[in-house]
Amino acid sequence: MNIKEVAARANLSTATVSRTINNSGLVRPGTAEKVQRAIRELGYYPNTQARALVSGRSRMFGLIISDIVNPFFPELVKSFEFAAIHHGYEVIVANTDYDSERMSGCVRRMIERKVDGVAVMTSELDRHLLEELSHRRLPIVFLDVGKLKPLISNINVDYSRGIGEAVQHIVSLGHQRVGFISGPLTLKSARTRRSAFLKCIAACGIGERQRSVVEGNHKIDGGESAMMRLLSLPNPPTAVLTSNDLTAIGALRAVARAGLRVPNDISVVGFDDIELSRFTQPPLTTIRLSRDELGRKAFDALYETVAGQQRSGQEIKVSTRLVVRESTAPVKVQPSAQPESTTESSSRLRV
Repeated sequence: MNIKEVAARANLSTATVSRTINNSGLVRPGTAEKVQRAIRELGYYPNTQARALVSGRSRMFGLIISDIVNPFFPELVKSFEFAAIHHGYEVIVANTDYDSERMSGCVRRMIERKVDGVAVMTSELDRHLLEELSHRRLPIVFLDVGKLKPLISNINVDYSRGIGEAVQHIVSLGHQRVGFISGPLTLKSARTRRSAFLKCIAACGIGERQRSVVEGNHKIDGGESAMMRLLSLPNPPTAVLTSNDLTAIGALRAVARAGLRVPNDISVVGFDDIELSRFTQPPLTTIRLSRDELGRKAFDALYETVAGQQRSGQEIKVSTRLVVRESTAPVKVQPSAQPESTTESSSRLRV
């Protein structure tokens, strides 16, 4: 089965069929539908390697993520892939596990596969690798760590807005001892979230002695161990914000293991608003960062660059916002010492 048979079935030229298959945008909708109908009737599958040789493009994008186990990233992949399929592109996904050396290997495999562009949705980055990508003039979109150059775009997440809303929410509930579990401080995004927390908590009048910051690993086990460290402090926090939802889920487990309850004894706030956060016990108050928006904007940045619509690189803004559920509540009032009753005092006087 080849393109000539499709052209004969559709009663069109092979050039028209080729343009339709390659989504050139130069074919009228009615004509394109005739081609697609012929393709379905014949059960024809285009040879992607042959298409790449003819067009000079692989019609593949690379997508590099940090942790395929973290539900945040599959949701992002789903959005990116949906947009890619809509435009006739395939996606190669690679997972770094927060390791910059592993990320370098992922990018080199993308280059070997001759992808048309790469979305680097991680915070770990080898600067030498960036130079190599720039030298090859490969369109790239980064998450937070990119610097605008020709063919290079960057998605800039407004972490401060969501974290600021979360801090104000906690303080409005009366919490004065507040903790924060960061992600690995080797990651720029983790440092950015930590800095945003410290700035916002100071702006709300919470002093250094009333706030505690510990480092986690963006995973459940790290969240659990970090929360245990906070709970072991002489004056543990009554509310804890975390750098992502998996960390918050680990924190919930640590609170339960300590014989305490969320939110009665301690309030917990996550970050990301992954699907699972609605089903924790209790449902998690968290800061929403839309994976759908990230995936779509990352794809659009690459597609517009490859299509020649945008060559100078774009700064793309993505916002965050607080989603209040049931893991936060007013601070628990500590019982004050009860005054002695008149009867007890009188009896003591008589003794």
